[in-house]
Amino acid sequence: MLHWWLSLTLWIALACGLEHHYQDSSQFKSWLQQLETTDTVEVVHSTLPPTSTNATFLVLCQNSDVYDMLETIHNFQERFPYAYDWTFLNDEPFTKDFIYLVGSRFSAGRISFGTIPKEHWGWPEHIDVDLAHLSFEQLSGFPYGSSESYRHMCRWFSGFFYHHPLLSRYQYYWRVEPDVRLTCDIPRDLFKYMADHDVWYGYALTIFEYRETIRSLWSTFKEFLATEPAVENNLPLLPMVQNDDEYQSYNLCHFWNNFEIANLDLFRNDKYQRLFDHLDQSGGFYYERWGDAPIHTLAVVLALNQSQVHWFDEIGYSHRPYHQCPQNDHKWIQNRCVCDPDDDFSFGSYSCTPHFLKVTGQKVDFGE
Repeated sequence: MLHWWLSLTLWIALACGLEHHYQDSSQFKSWLQQLETTDTVEVVHSTLPPTSTNATFLVLCQNSDVYDMLETIHNFQERFPYAYDWTFLNDEPFTKDFIYLVGSRFSAGRISFGTIPKEHWGWPEHIDVDLAHLSFEQLSGFPYGSSESYRHMCRWFSGFFYHHPLLSRYQYYWRVEPDVRLTCDIPRDLFKYMADHDVWYGYALTIFEYRETIRSLWSTFKEFLATEPAVENNLPLLPMVQNDDEYQSYNLCHFWNNFEIANLDLFRNDKYQRLFDHLDQSGGFYYERWGDAPIHTLAVVLALNQSQVHWFDEIGYSHRPYHQCPQNDHKWIQNRCVCDPDDDFSFGSYSCTPHFLKVTGQKVDFGE
Protein backbone atom coordinates (compact mmCIF):
# COMPACT_ATOMS: atom_id res chain seq x y z
CA MET A 1 0.00 0.00 0.00
CA LEU A 2 2.84 2.39 0.85
CA HIS A 3 4.54 1.98 -2.54
CA TRP A 4 1.19 2.63 -4.26
CA TRP A 5 0.74 5.86 -2.28
CA LEU A 6 4.27 7.04 -3.08
CA SER A 7 3.77 6.38 -6.78
CA LEU A 8 0.43 8.21 -6.78
CA THR A 9 1.94 11.21 -4.97
CA LEU A 10 4.74 11.43 -7.50
CA TRP A 11 2.30 11.10 -10.42
CA ILE A 12 0.13 13.91 -9.02
CA ALA A 13 3.17 16.18 -8.63
CA LEU A 14 4.20 15.63 -12.23
CA ALA A 15 0.65 15.95 -13.53
CA CYS A 16 0.42 19.38 -11.90
CA GLY A 17 3.01 20.73 -14.33
CA LEU A 18 6.04 20.79 -12.03
CA GLU A 19 8.28 18.90 -14.44
CA HIS A 20 10.37 21.08 -16.74
CA HIS A 21 12.32 19.87 -19.76
CA TYR A 22 15.34 22.13 -19.75
CA GLN A 23 16.28 23.88 -22.99
CA ASP A 24 18.07 27.05 -21.93
CA SER A 25 18.59 29.23 -18.87
CA SER A 26 16.20 32.05 -19.78
CA GLN A 27 13.34 29.73 -20.65
CA PHE A 28 13.89 27.83 -17.39
CA LYS A 29 13.86 31.06 -15.38
CA SER A 30 10.65 32.21 -17.06
CA TRP A 31 8.97 28.89 -16.28
CA LEU A 32 10.03 29.11 -12.62
CA GLN A 33 8.59 32.60 -12.19
CA GLN A 34 5.14 31.29 -13.11
CA LEU A 35 5.10 28.61 -10.40
CA GLU A 36 2.80 29.08 -7.43
CA THR A 37 4.60 26.43 -5.35
CA THR A 38 8.05 24.87 -5.33
CA ASP A 39 7.22 21.95 -3.04
CA THR A 40 8.16 19.52 -5.81
CA VAL A 41 10.01 20.61 -8.94
CA GLU A 42 11.75 18.30 -11.41
CA VAL A 43 14.10 19.59 -14.08
CA VAL A 44 14.83 17.13 -16.88
CA HIS A 45 17.92 17.85 -18.93
CA SER A 46 18.74 14.92 -21.22
CA THR A 47 17.89 11.26 -20.87
CA LEU A 48 20.67 9.23 -19.29
CA PRO A 49 22.00 6.20 -21.19
CA PRO A 50 20.16 2.94 -20.46
CA THR A 51 23.40 1.42 -19.14
CA SER A 52 23.34 3.77 -16.15
CA THR A 53 22.56 2.24 -12.78
CA ASN A 54 19.23 3.25 -11.27
CA ALA A 55 20.69 5.77 -8.85
CA THR A 56 20.72 9.35 -7.63
CA PHE A 57 22.89 11.70 -5.65
CA LEU A 58 20.94 12.68 -2.54
CA VAL A 59 21.35 16.07 -0.87
CA LEU A 60 19.64 17.40 2.25
CA CYS A 61 20.26 21.13 2.44
CA GLN A 62 18.78 24.57 3.07
CA ASN A 63 18.32 27.53 0.77
CA SER A 64 21.21 29.30 2.51
CA ASP A 65 23.55 26.48 1.39
CA VAL A 66 23.24 27.40 -2.28
CA TYR A 67 26.77 28.69 -2.89
CA ASP A 68 28.45 25.90 -0.94
CA MET A 69 26.28 23.52 -2.94
CA LEU A 70 27.34 25.03 -6.26
CA GLU A 71 30.99 24.50 -5.33
CA THR A 72 30.30 20.90 -4.38
CA ILE A 73 28.40 20.20 -7.61
CA HIS A 74 31.24 21.68 -9.65
CA ASN A 75 33.75 19.57 -7.74
CA PHE A 76 31.77 16.35 -8.26
CA GLN A 77 31.33 17.06 -11.96
CA GLU A 78 35.09 17.54 -12.29
CA ARG A 79 36.05 14.46 -10.29
CA PHE A 80 33.30 11.92 -11.11
CA PRO A 81 32.81 11.67 -14.89
CA TYR A 82 29.48 9.84 -14.83
CA ALA A 83 26.11 11.55 -15.18
CA TYR A 84 23.42 10.61 -12.69
CA ASP A 85 20.28 12.22 -11.35
CA TRP A 86 20.45 14.54 -8.35
CA THR A 87 17.74 14.81 -5.69
CA PHE A 88 17.66 17.84 -3.36
CA LEU A 89 15.46 17.79 -0.25
CA ASN A 90 14.72 20.51 2.30
CA ASP A 91 12.48 20.85 5.35
CA GLU A 92 11.24 24.11 3.77
CA PRO A 93 10.35 24.71 0.10
CA PHE A 94 13.34 25.58 -2.03
CA THR A 95 13.33 29.14 -3.32
CA LYS A 96 13.09 29.79 -7.04
CA ASP A 97 16.59 31.27 -6.91
CA PHE A 98 17.98 28.06 -5.42
CA ILE A 99 16.23 25.92 -8.02
CA TYR A 100 17.37 28.19 -10.84
CA LEU A 101 21.01 28.40 -9.76
CA VAL A 102 21.36 24.70 -8.99
CA GLY A 103 19.14 23.34 -11.76
CA SER A 104 21.08 25.29 -14.39
CA ARG A 105 24.38 23.68 -13.43
CA PHE A 106 23.62 20.34 -15.05
CA SER A 107 23.58 19.16 -18.64
CA ALA A 108 22.17 15.65 -18.16
CA GLY A 109 19.79 13.74 -15.97
CA ARG A 110 16.80 14.59 -13.79
CA ILE A 111 17.34 17.21 -11.08
CA SER A 112 14.62 17.03 -8.43
CA PHE A 113 13.77 19.48 -5.65
CA GLY A 114 11.41 18.37 -2.92
CA THR A 115 10.06 19.39 0.47
CA ILE A 116 10.02 17.03 3.43
CA PRO A 117 6.50 16.44 4.81
CA LYS A 118 5.91 18.30 8.07
CA GLU A 119 4.91 15.09 9.82
CA HIS A 120 8.39 13.68 9.10
CA TRP A 121 10.29 16.68 10.46
CA GLY A 122 9.21 17.86 13.88
CA TRP A 123 8.34 16.77 17.37
CA PRO A 124 6.71 13.31 17.53
CA GLU A 125 3.59 13.10 19.68
CA HIS A 126 5.18 10.64 22.10
CA ILE A 127 8.01 13.02 23.10
CA ASP A 128 7.83 15.19 26.23
CA VAL A 129 9.28 18.42 24.81
CA ASP A 130 10.12 19.91 28.22
CA LEU A 131 12.00 16.76 29.21
CA ALA A 132 13.82 16.78 25.89
CA HIS A 133 14.97 20.36 26.42
CA LEU A 134 16.57 19.29 29.70
CA SER A 135 18.63 16.85 27.67
CA PHE A 136 19.60 19.66 25.32
CA GLU A 137 21.06 21.56 28.28
CA GLN A 138 22.90 18.52 29.63
CA LEU A 139 24.49 17.77 26.25
CA SER A 140 25.27 21.35 25.27
CA GLY A 141 29.00 20.65 25.51
CA PHE A 142 28.87 18.14 22.65
CA PRO A 143 28.51 18.91 18.93
CA TYR A 144 24.85 19.71 18.19
CA GLY A 145 24.03 18.71 21.76
CA SER A 146 21.59 21.59 22.24
CA SER A 147 20.21 21.61 18.68
CA GLU A 148 16.56 20.83 18.03
CA SER A 149 16.89 20.88 14.23
CA TYR A 150 19.80 18.43 14.35
CA ARG A 151 17.63 15.95 16.20
CA HIS A 152 14.82 16.35 13.67
CA MET A 153 17.35 15.75 10.89
CA CYS A 154 18.81 12.62 12.51
CA ARG A 155 15.37 11.14 13.08
CA TRP A 156 14.37 11.90 9.47
CA PHE A 157 17.56 10.40 8.04
CA SER A 158 17.02 7.33 10.21
CA GLY A 159 13.40 6.53 9.50
CA PHE A 160 11.82 8.67 6.81
CA PHE A 161 14.16 9.73 4.01
CA TYR A 162 13.68 6.51 2.04
CA HIS A 163 9.90 7.09 2.00
CA HIS A 164 10.14 10.39 0.14
CA PRO A 165 8.28 10.15 -3.21
CA LEU A 166 11.21 11.59 -5.16
CA LEU A 167 13.32 8.59 -4.16
CA SER A 168 10.71 5.98 -5.07
CA ARG A 169 12.10 5.44 -8.58
CA TYR A 170 15.68 4.74 -7.42
CA GLN A 171 17.57 1.69 -6.20
CA TYR A 172 20.78 3.39 -5.01
CA TYR A 173 21.71 6.77 -3.55
CA TRP A 174 24.98 8.57 -2.86
CA ARG A 175 24.65 11.01 0.01
CA VAL A 176 26.29 14.39 -0.59
CA GLU A 177 26.41 17.39 1.74
CA PRO A 178 27.11 21.04 0.98
CA ASP A 179 30.76 22.06 1.21
CA VAL A 180 32.26 18.57 0.84
CA ARG A 181 35.03 17.90 -1.65
CA LEU A 182 36.36 15.02 -3.67
CA THR A 183 40.13 15.41 -3.66
CA CYS A 184 40.90 12.69 -6.23
CA ASP A 185 39.44 11.68 -9.57
CA ILE A 186 37.10 8.68 -9.40
CA PRO A 187 37.68 6.82 -12.68
CA ARG A 188 35.23 3.97 -12.05
CA ASP A 189 31.47 4.23 -11.79
CA LEU A 190 30.84 3.51 -8.12
CA PHE A 191 27.10 2.95 -8.60
CA LYS A 192 27.82 0.34 -11.26
CA TYR A 193 30.39 -1.29 -9.00
CA MET A 194 27.78 -1.56 -6.24
CA ALA A 195 25.22 -3.13 -8.57
CA ASP A 196 27.65 -5.50 -10.33
CA HIS A 197 29.13 -6.83 -7.08
CA ASP A 198 25.96 -6.91 -4.95
CA VAL A 199 27.39 -4.33 -2.57
CA TRP A 200 24.66 -2.72 -0.49
CA TYR A 201 26.69 -0.24 1.52
CA GLY A 202 29.80 1.68 0.50
CA TYR A 203 31.65 4.02 2.83
CA ALA A 204 34.69 6.23 3.30
CA LEU A 205 35.33 7.50 6.84
CA THR A 206 34.46 5.81 10.12
CA ILE A 207 34.63 7.13 13.67
CA PHE A 208 33.64 6.54 17.29
CA GLU A 209 30.51 8.20 18.65
CA TYR A 210 30.41 10.21 21.89
CA ARG A 211 29.21 7.75 24.50
CA GLU A 212 27.28 10.45 26.37
CA THR A 213 25.04 11.12 23.35
CA ILE A 214 23.90 7.52 22.86
CA ARG A 215 23.82 6.10 26.38
CA SER A 216 20.81 3.85 25.82
CA LEU A 217 21.13 3.12 22.08
CA TRP A 218 22.88 -0.22 22.49
CA SER A 219 20.51 -1.55 25.15
CA THR A 220 17.54 -0.44 23.04
CA PHE A 221 18.99 -2.21 20.00
CA LYS A 222 19.53 -5.38 22.06
CA GLU A 223 15.94 -5.16 23.29
CA PHE A 224 14.82 -5.19 19.69
CA LEU A 225 17.01 -8.19 18.86
CA ALA A 226 15.51 -10.10 21.78
CA THR A 227 12.11 -9.82 20.09
CA GLU A 228 13.54 -11.14 16.81
CA PRO A 229 15.38 -14.40 17.66
CA ALA A 230 15.70 -15.44 14.02
CA VAL A 231 17.48 -12.17 13.32
CA GLU A 232 19.62 -12.19 16.46
CA ASN A 233 21.12 -15.57 15.58
CA ASN A 234 22.12 -14.54 12.06
CA LEU A 235 24.17 -11.35 12.29
CA PRO A 236 27.60 -11.96 10.73
CA LEU A 237 28.47 -8.26 11.02
CA LEU A 238 27.57 -7.91 14.70
CA PRO A 239 31.30 -7.87 15.66
CA MET A 240 31.58 -4.55 13.83
CA VAL A 241 29.80 -2.89 16.75
CA GLN A 242 29.94 -5.41 19.59
CA ASN A 243 33.01 -5.88 21.76
CA ASP A 244 34.31 -9.38 22.39
CA ASP A 245 33.96 -9.15 26.16
CA GLU A 246 31.83 -10.75 28.84
CA TYR A 247 29.28 -7.92 28.59
CA GLN A 248 29.00 -7.96 24.77
CA SER A 249 29.25 -4.20 25.04
CA TYR A 250 28.97 -1.52 22.37
CA ASN A 251 32.24 -0.31 20.83
CA LEU A 252 30.71 3.03 19.63
CA CYS A 253 31.94 2.47 16.04
CA HIS A 254 29.94 3.79 13.11
CA PHE A 255 30.17 4.84 9.49
CA TRP A 256 30.53 8.61 9.14
CA ASN A 257 27.59 8.65 6.80
CA ASN A 258 27.83 12.14 5.34
CA PHE A 259 29.49 10.00 2.67
CA GLU A 260 27.60 6.80 1.97
CA ILE A 261 26.48 4.94 -1.13
CA ALA A 262 23.72 2.50 -0.37
CA ASN A 263 20.98 0.31 -1.76
CA LEU A 264 17.68 1.82 -0.64
CA ASP A 265 16.31 -1.65 0.03
CA LEU A 266 18.59 -1.71 3.06
CA PHE A 267 15.94 0.54 4.64
CA ARG A 268 12.85 -0.20 2.55
CA ASN A 269 11.87 -3.42 4.31
CA ASP A 270 9.72 -4.51 7.24
CA LYS A 271 12.62 -5.65 9.42
CA TYR A 272 14.37 -2.29 9.35
CA GLN A 273 11.08 -0.46 9.81
CA ARG A 274 10.42 -2.48 12.95
CA LEU A 275 13.88 -1.57 14.23
CA PHE A 276 13.38 2.12 13.55
CA ASP A 277 9.92 2.12 15.15
CA HIS A 278 11.36 0.48 18.27
CA LEU A 279 14.22 2.98 18.48
CA ASP A 280 11.93 5.91 17.79
CA GLN A 281 9.42 4.98 20.48
CA SER A 282 12.21 4.92 23.07
CA GLY A 283 12.71 8.66 22.59
CA GLY A 284 16.48 8.50 22.25
CA PHE A 285 16.63 10.88 19.31
CA TYR A 286 15.41 13.65 21.66
CA TYR A 287 16.07 12.56 25.24
CA GLU A 288 19.65 11.84 24.20
CA ARG A 289 21.20 12.83 20.86
CA TRP A 290 21.15 9.75 18.69
CA GLY A 291 22.67 10.42 15.30
CA ASP A 292 21.59 8.84 12.05
CA ALA A 293 25.14 7.53 11.49
CA PRO A 294 25.02 4.95 14.33
CA ILE A 295 21.49 4.00 13.24
CA HIS A 296 22.58 3.40 9.63
CA THR A 297 25.46 1.32 10.96
CA LEU A 298 23.00 -0.82 12.93
CA ALA A 299 20.95 -1.19 9.74
CA VAL A 300 24.01 -2.64 8.02
CA VAL A 301 24.62 -5.00 10.95
CA LEU A 302 20.98 -6.06 10.92
CA ALA A 303 20.76 -6.99 7.25
CA LEU A 304 24.06 -7.54 5.46
CA ASN A 305 26.97 -9.93 5.24
CA GLN A 306 30.68 -9.25 4.82
CA SER A 307 30.72 -9.13 1.02
CA GLN A 308 27.92 -6.55 0.88
CA VAL A 309 29.93 -3.82 2.64
CA HIS A 310 32.80 -2.06 0.87
CA TRP A 311 35.35 0.57 1.83
CA PHE A 312 36.21 2.82 -1.13
CA ASP A 313 39.86 3.27 -0.21
CA GLU A 314 40.78 4.99 -3.49
CA ILE A 315 38.51 7.95 -2.83
CA GLY A 316 39.88 11.26 -1.68
CA TYR A 317 37.16 12.86 0.40
CA SER A 318 37.05 15.91 2.65
CA HIS A 319 34.35 16.87 5.12
CA ARG A 320 35.86 19.17 7.69
CA PRO A 321 37.50 18.41 10.03
CA TYR A 322 38.24 14.92 8.68
CA HIS A 323 39.76 13.73 5.43
CA GLN A 324 40.33 10.50 3.57
CA CYS A 325 43.36 10.41 1.28
CA PRO A 326 44.56 7.29 -0.59
CA GLN A 327 47.64 5.65 0.90
CA ASN A 328 48.53 3.87 -2.34
CA ASP A 329 51.09 6.11 -4.11
CA HIS A 330 50.18 4.78 -7.55
CA LYS A 331 46.46 5.49 -7.07
CA TRP A 332 47.26 8.90 -5.59
CA ILE A 333 49.17 9.91 -8.73
CA GLN A 334 46.90 8.14 -11.22
CA ASN A 335 43.76 9.78 -9.81
CA ARG A 336 45.28 13.29 -9.67
CA CYS A 337 44.84 13.61 -5.92
CA VAL A 338 45.48 16.92 -4.20
CA CYS A 339 45.08 15.72 -0.59
CA ASP A 340 47.95 15.18 1.83
CA PRO A 341 48.28 11.44 2.59
CA ASP A 342 49.55 12.35 6.05
CA ASP A 343 46.18 13.98 6.81
CA ASP A 344 44.31 10.73 6.18
CA PHE A 345 41.97 9.88 9.06
CA SER A 346 41.40 6.23 8.13
CA PHE A 347 44.06 4.65 10.30
CA GLY A 348 44.22 7.14 13.14
CA SER A 349 43.32 6.32 16.72
CA TYR A 350 39.75 7.66 16.36
CA SER A 351 38.94 5.64 13.24
CA CYS A 352 37.08 2.32 13.17
CA THR A 353 38.16 1.48 9.62
CA PRO A 354 40.89 -1.07 10.55
CA HIS A 355 38.40 -2.91 12.76
CA PHE A 356 35.69 -2.84 10.09
CA LEU A 357 38.12 -4.20 7.48
CA LYS A 358 39.07 -7.03 9.83
CA VAL A 359 35.42 -7.99 10.32
CA THR A 360 34.47 -7.80 6.64
CA GLY A 361 37.70 -9.41 5.43
CA GLN A 362 38.24 -6.77 2.75
CA LYS A 363 41.80 -6.68 1.43
CA VAL A 364 43.31 -3.29 0.64
CA ASP A 365 46.20 -2.68 -1.75
CA PHE A 366 48.48 -0.06 -0.24
CA GLY A 367 50.96 -0.38 -3.10
CA GLU A 368 53.86 -1.28 -0.86
